[in-house]
Amino acid sequence: MINYFSSKFKLGVLGGGQLGKMLLAETQKFDIYTCILDGSLEAPCAQICNEFHQGDLLDFETVYNFGKKVDLLTIEIEHVNINALLKLEKEGLAIYPQPSVLQTIQHKGKQKDFFIEHNIPTAAYKRFSTLEKLQNENFKFPFVWKTAQFGYDGTGVKIVKNQNELNALPNTDCIIEKLIPFKNELAVIVARNKNGEIKTYPVVEMEFHLEANQVEYVICPARISDEVALKAKNIALKVAEAFQHIGLLAVELFQTATDEILVNEVAPRTHNSGHYSIEASYTNQFEQHLRSILNLPLGNTNSKLAGIMVNLVGEEGFSGNVVYENMEEILKMEGVTPHIYGKKETRPFRKMGHVTIVNNDITKARKIAEKVKNTIRVISK
Repeated sequence: MINYFSSKFKLGVLGGGQLGKMLLAETQKFDIYTCILDGSLEAPCAQICNEFHQGDLLDFETVYNFGKKVDLLTIEIEHVNINALLKLEKEGLAIYPQPSVLQTIQHKGKQKDFFIEHNIPTAAYKRFSTLEKLQNENFKFPFVWKTAQFGYDGTGVKIVKNQNELNALPNTDCIIEKLIPFKNELAVIVARNKNGEIKTYPVVEMEFHLEANQVEYVICPARISDEVALKAKNIALKVAEAFQHIGLLAVELFQTATDEILVNEVAPRTHNSGHYSIEASYTNQFEQHLRSILNLPLGNTNSKLAGIMVNLVGEEGFSGNVVYENMEEILKMEGVTPHIYGKKETRPFRKMGHVTIVNNDITKARKIAEKVKNTIRVISK
């Protein structure tokens, strides 16, 4: 067994955003030496890791040279140079999740093809390499358009309702999907280590902001029947087994009007849908990610209490130096814990933090979450 704790072992992380920052809370707890690569000196991780390296995550030489400095490499964002990772892996560096998994998931078209190849239920789709090819296709409006690569937090996803909206789309590699009339958007986080030990977190329910297409609330446990929850969990496990990934895999799902479960997409990392676990779970997702990639025994994924996560995003009409208005008011509320990501500049719908609400009663927790959402404002000076 490698001694990861209080030793010369170096863990490299590609990406220094809020997910990296929350991971660092766990590496510091275990005294694991961390090296971060990110493009911005203002990244949330920059001042709190052991080593910070500035550089482009999509540049081959930058990622390759960074990988040569560490003993094990992981990610907090999947938009990284895959060719550099494949070369590093060939040279013997342990990289989790594996570059082959990232290569499939990075591209939404390849990801959807993977689902079909492995008999994983998903919405009907077609792939297009250019806007012109998409325009020459006959199909019914509305449909969902997704850029094949580099979409995030609702960026690169659009419901297209008519020909004018279609013509205004960017000329890029993309997929279109059938618009699914769903009851709920659900998610399951699956943890898997090198030994093949596998655990799932409870099914969560996600409520989205319609305009920004971002998660507004994550509710754990999801307010669904045990039968639907079991179906969602089993499909998430099927996805994880198909990928044979090491680390965390967040599986986003649709619950249809007839209680069918369809896979929307997956993320091979810690995920917004698991932030509630910091306060509500016996083992939070960030500690579990460490346990997974270091091949340590996986922790208890059960919840201590019902948990709801409220995303804090920049308010419309405000850009500039961030101010969190009414923070004192939400700190007076029972079971409320804010997490501020350390981004100095706000802009409309930018993720700036989140607030976790825990309570014995999910209904009470949801009411408090609404109050939090209506109280705190992320604005600028």
